[in-house]
Amino acid sequence: MLRRRWTGPLLLALLLTVLAPLPAAARPSAAAPPAAAGTAPPRTGAADTSTVPLPSLSATTTQVASGLRRPTAVAAPDDGTGRLFITEKPGTVRVYHPDTGLARTPLLDITSAVDLSGNERGLLGMALPPDFAESQDLYLAYTALPDGAVTLARYRLDESRLEPLLSQEHAEYSNHNGGQLAFGPDGNLYWSIGDGGGSGDPFRAGQRLDTLLGKILRLDVSRACGALAYCVPADNPFVGTAGARDEIWLYGLRNPWRFSFDSADGSMWIGDVGQGRWEEIDHLAPGRGGLNLGWSCYEGLERFEGGHCVPGEEYTEPVFTYSPYTGGCSVIGGHVYRGREYADLVGGTYIATDYCSSTVWALRPDGRGGYEQAEIGETPTQVTSIGTTAEGEFYMVNDLPGGLHRVSFEREEPTCRIDRTVVSWGTGTTVDLTVTNTGDSPVNGWTLEFPLALGQTVVSDWNTDTTQGSNVVTATNAPHNATIAPGASVTLGYLARHTGDASAPPRFTLNGDACAIGR
Repeated sequence: MLRRRWTGPLLLALLLTVLAPLPAAARPSAAAPPAAAGTAPPRTGAADTSTVPLPSLSATTTQVASGLRRPTAVAAPDDGTGRLFITEKPGTVRVYHPDTGLARTPLLDITSAVDLSGNERGLLGMALPPDFAESQDLYLAYTALPDGAVTLARYRLDESRLEPLLSQEHAEYSNHNGGQLAFGPDGNLYWSIGDGGGSGDPFRAGQRLDTLLGKILRLDVSRACGALAYCVPADNPFVGTAGARDEIWLYGLRNPWRFSFDSADGSMWIGDVGQGRWEEIDHLAPGRGGLNLGWSCYEGLERFEGGHCVPGEEYTEPVFTYSPYTGGCSVIGGHVYRGREYADLVGGTYIATDYCSSTVWALRPDGRGGYEQAEIGETPTQVTSIGTTAEGEFYMVNDLPGGLHRVSFEREEPTCRIDRTVVSWGTGTTVDLTVTNTGDSPVNGWTLEFPLALGQTVVSDWNTDTTQGSNVVTATNAPHNATIAPGASVTLGYLARHTGDASAPPRFTLNGDACAIGR
């Protein structure tokens, strides 16, 4: 999402008109640079976008394999075999086939090269090049012995040979290694690296261009250039910039554990793990290199206390954030569904989850510059990665106990509907909510949960008892409206302060189930 930067005099004028104190400021962002000259048209597939309302979707999983050792990534060779490759943190890659299950013998084993010290180190990511069927090459991201350097390597299956291509020192802390690898629609390899670990970006890596920490890189691994085992694309945004690493594509990232490309339009989706207040998802148009995603000046949409802000910098906002008050702790970025089996339900919908809460998040551009959002189910505990088959169907792996799960979708109409009436003025807003039971059974006792826009704080409420943690409001029934008969409604509301954004809550759950949104 792109917004103009605030200028000093304008911001001062606004501050003088606000009676209530401001929370941390929302991040400004830059106009996007032009698309890279080398960006090729994206691969087309089932590109239609479903019109099914997100709250009417339900995601479920079926376990199809077990016994994996801390699996971290799933990828599928587009070679007609129907296989899935699964990385295990100790340094092995396993093979699964729907007809024969999980093969006992690993496809490859690089455990002798992997530094497994610390919970977040190990074999972290894998990508298969478009020519895998001919080349038999895989690309691996791992932390290498002896000191945990985050490393990109090519593995030649036909020779059982590991060829390190690029590494970044990462010795002081064992966390925030990133590790996602993906080939973009331009044929280049993209690699995410975390900010170096610890807490609060101690190396100020996110905003620095002289280090690969806190970045997503873009590399041409199809050839070597001089002393490099790879080439830097000539249209990378910082080629020729004094003091900057040429490999950098995006910066201002904390721990971009998982990102992906939409195979229909080539856009990039990034799940960046937060410090403790906000998890964020970014969505970038094709070829938008050189953007600053904000860390550690910003966490989510808020200024990060004690963060590193460079004067004059401009930032690109996330399109979706959520706080740990939802039960989450680490966003697990996923994919836009472009398969065929569920295209009528979730085509064009981005699916992500969280390592701790197991919530399945669904996001879809609304055509007006914003995004529809809903919680549409729960995954097994501790999901670490969402992968796709060559045909675009979804699988997930979870850390412990180490399973592989097939993802399915179905239409399940919500049993509640929320109608909203908003009246705002100055720095205040009232929101009246009508909760209708659209199901067949009475609701006996209810809890309604919903997020507020950044800067909104509930001051008072009626016909309910509300509590607010971060931006998440929990509203429970009053004694007189605890029961909602089928077809019946209850009304409740609240008064809130705001700092400029008086918008209504974008999503609701009633007793844990997503509600449809009326007016």
